[in-house]
Amino acid sequence: MTAVAYEDVLAAAGRISGLVLRTPMLEVSPGLFLKLELLQHSGSFKVRGAFNRMLSAGALPDSGVIAASGGNHGLAVAYAAKALGVRAEIFVPEVTSPVKVAGLAALGADITQTGAIYSDAAEAAAKRAAETGALSVHAYDQPEVVAGQGTTGLEIMEQTGGVDTVVVAVGGGGFAGGITVGTAARSAGEAGAAGAAGPRIVAVEPERIPTLREALRAGGPVPVEVGGVAADALGASQIGGLAFEILSGPRVESVLVSDEAIVAARRTLWERHRLVAEHAGAAAYAALLSGAYTPRAGERVAVVVCGSNTDPATLGNS
Repeated sequence: MTAVAYEDVLAAAGRISGLVLRTPMLEVSPGLFLKLELLQHSGSFKVRGAFNRMLSAGALPDSGVIAASGGNHGLAVAYAAKALGVRAEIFVPEVTSPVKVAGLAALGADITQTGAIYSDAAEAAAKRAAETGALSVHAYDQPEVVAGQGTTGLEIMEQTGGVDTVVVAVGGGGFAGGITVGTAARSAGEAGAAGAAGPRIVAVEPERIPTLREALRAGGPVPVEVGGVAADALGASQIGGLAFEILSGPRVESVLVSDEAIVAARRTLWERHRLVAEHAGAAAYAALLSGAYTPRAGERVAVVVCGSNTDPATLGNS
């Protein structure tokens, strides 16, 4: 049994009901579905985990909440904090896009931009939380956050009637880990677990940020270099411990995609489906378009398009 079970995801779904959107499922061809988490509040799935973490904590401290983020998690925490009437302090690295920084400001967050990559911002946020007593909302490595993200998996199974495979991007791994738990099948009366039967999970990473691939090779989380077009959202330098525990199970297949494939997938989502996705949001779709993952004949596949915090003016050429 992992630290996050199916029952935790069910509890999270009840806790955050009415605060997050049940995002649409688009069947783009027979048996191929796009789960449109890019239409979620704050522009990504992250708000699910943010709300669940805050609501699970009970009374929030007067100092509010604090988070480190490449951008999307910070936007989600700021959105949830505003909805719950508490202060949000967000630390972001220099790689964070101006669109996301502007979004944080619009939500009223106190922003500190520091360090080259996410791990630098995370270190600064942890130090600040120790000083202020604010509730820390981790981007991907807290049970409440993972359980909240797992509610996406519940929706996928309900909206499609069941799929054979879920294709999802991995950075720190909390989203993919949550979906793995949230899509697990259960026998009657049995508590769900990440290793239970359920659809295959295709975990997609940029070639330049292979946190899961390297952890699987090493037998545990290890640091990797961070770079490439999706670094502002998939830029964790190491897979989370909870995510590794879940994603090292038998249902998970690891695949890598190039920056060129991600750029092409982002452009295709716009040209073919009029979906405005950021690079990280298009990474899972890139696995199908590039052939990194090829569905079998008759396979029912859900691809999670997970983020929209980008400048639409760049869709045609990058």
